[in-house]
Amino acid sequence: MTGIDATSMRTDLCGRLGRDDAGRTVTVCGWVDRRREHSEHLAFVDLRDHSGVLQCVVDGARDLRSEFVVRITGTVRRRPEGTANPALATGEVELQDCDVELLSRAEPPPFPLDERTEVDETLRLRHRYVDLRKSRMQHNLRARAAVNRAIRRAMDAQGFVEVETPMLIASTPEGARDFVVPSRKEPGSFYALPQSPQIFKQLTMVGGVDRYYQIARCLRDEDLRADRQFEFCQLDVEASFASRDDVLGFVTRAVAEATVEVAGHDPGTFGRMTWHDAMERFGSDKPDTRFGMELAELTPVFAGTQARVFQAPCTKGICLTGGADSLPRSRVDELVATCQSWGAKGLAWMRVVHAADSIGSALDGGVAKFLSSDEAAGVIEALDARPGDMVFLVADERRLVRHVLGLLRLELGRPPVNDGSFNYLWVLDFPLFEALSAEGDPIPSHHPFTMPHADDLPLLMAGDGPPRGEALLDVRSQAYDLVLNGWELGSGSVRIHRRDVQQRIFEVLGIAPDEARERFGFLLDAFRYGAPPHAGFAVGLDRLAALLVGEENIREVIAFPKTQSGADPLTGAPSPIADTHLRELGLRVLPPA
Repeated sequence: MTGIDATSMRTDLCGRLGRDDAGRTVTVCGWVDRRREHSEHLAFVDLRDHSGVLQCVVDGARDLRSEFVVRITGTVRRRPEGTANPALATGEVELQDCDVELLSRAEPPPFPLDERTEVDETLRLRHRYVDLRKSRMQHNLRARAAVNRAIRRAMDAQGFVEVETPMLIASTPEGARDFVVPSRKEPGSFYALPQSPQIFKQLTMVGGVDRYYQIARCLRDEDLRADRQFEFCQLDVEASFASRDDVLGFVTRAVAEATVEVAGHDPGTFGRMTWHDAMERFGSDKPDTRFGMELAELTPVFAGTQARVFQAPCTKGICLTGGADSLPRSRVDELVATCQSWGAKGLAWMRVVHAADSIGSALDGGVAKFLSSDEAAGVIEALDARPGDMVFLVADERRLVRHVLGLLRLELGRPPVNDGSFNYLWVLDFPLFEALSAEGDPIPSHHPFTMPHADDLPLLMAGDGPPRGEALLDVRSQAYDLVLNGWELGSGSVRIHRRDVQQRIFEVLGIAPDEARERFGFLLDAFRYGAPPHAGFAVGLDRLAALLVGEENIREVIAFPKTQSGADPLTGAPSPIADTHLRELGLRVLPPA
């Protein structure tokens, strides 16, 4: 192997060479992917860089091992007839007459780099710098970069200004625990890391920025799952003198352009659905609309029923097409137990069969014997059930019925995340309050700066004191979510800019004026000096990128993520800090409870 003098390390990328390059002398750099002996002196060396793999015919390659870093100069030629590899983008060519320079030796990697081998996640993340060499990870990270590039292009074209907001802030209520940073200069005091730039982006509106955006890094101390990490990125948007539909238009354009950039095709129209319809039809405020199996309202069918199991405030059902033949009894029993684990008292099921007179359909098995003929006919009609189908019913409080059947629908029918379809859906008109506490106080669905729906505002503002009781749960907000294939991509709202409305919301939530000033004083002070009407949104870019490349977990589009437990096997974080550092910060660590 010889050294090569060159002013540049390489002339081409491995995966970019093809039949049109035949006869060219090129220099490529990368990692040895595989070495295959061809004869006593010749070997085929597959050289890999981020763009792909190139086969090189090397004389005297016995010293080359997997993951050695080399530079190879040779002449591109078409492979001999019958030896082309259609599985490779460069499969029609190879490099011959090769000179090889060894740039770096490598120990055997801790796991194979082919995509066929399953590797323990902790091992992958401990050696993430090796895992990132895989073609899958290279593709995912470049797709994520393409998402950011397309979004910036779309926001700039719509007149938005990119503004960076601080990472060390005061703690603000955002729905999860803050990560906190101790102050060395003021021992006993702490900064918080932002869960979102919510208050600061509203302050940019007061500051006259007019249209703000930021690809913002946010941090939340909450339990991790497939679509959640401690650290995440979002497209953060805020606009002055803008309505809800304006914001939906801004975000739709940015997300659609990102989809085109990565997936190569326009996702088409983004659907719209009210929160109420989503909950009634799909049992979820983030419905997966790629398949049917919608929840059917059966409460009127059982209005006068003698069957005790259906004597409940609400009964709904779903129909599994072909389920009578595809679901064995053991699987049905598993589904019953699963629904009970979700909070249901049980799960009623019945098979749909041909009626005895061979005209129409009937119900059989399960709880069918407890139904009257009119009730059975009502179930079949409401669910549009046919012979060979199976129906599942839940009866209980409406909130629980929707929740359980919504989860069961996904369990039975949800397509894989990488099925190639992108069903974007705007969910609108969320309730302003999601529930009442045990003391009867309303629990806000979003942050306390969300503007109530214009039609429901009189209910909140009427009278000398704030309204109380169940009537509050009917108040809608001007809040909206963007959903993709059953994943919530983000949420936003029209903000409160009127002092009287903000004061009434604080009163309803039981936040006294002194507490409001302590928690939100700098925002309320800013509003005293002229706050324009404004609205905004935030899109989770990790989630968007994961769905666009067909990944089930956002860890696969993050370069250096945490494990499910929140640990970082690569660096060993979180880890203790030295006593001298603790003393400098004025901190003392208590022993474990």
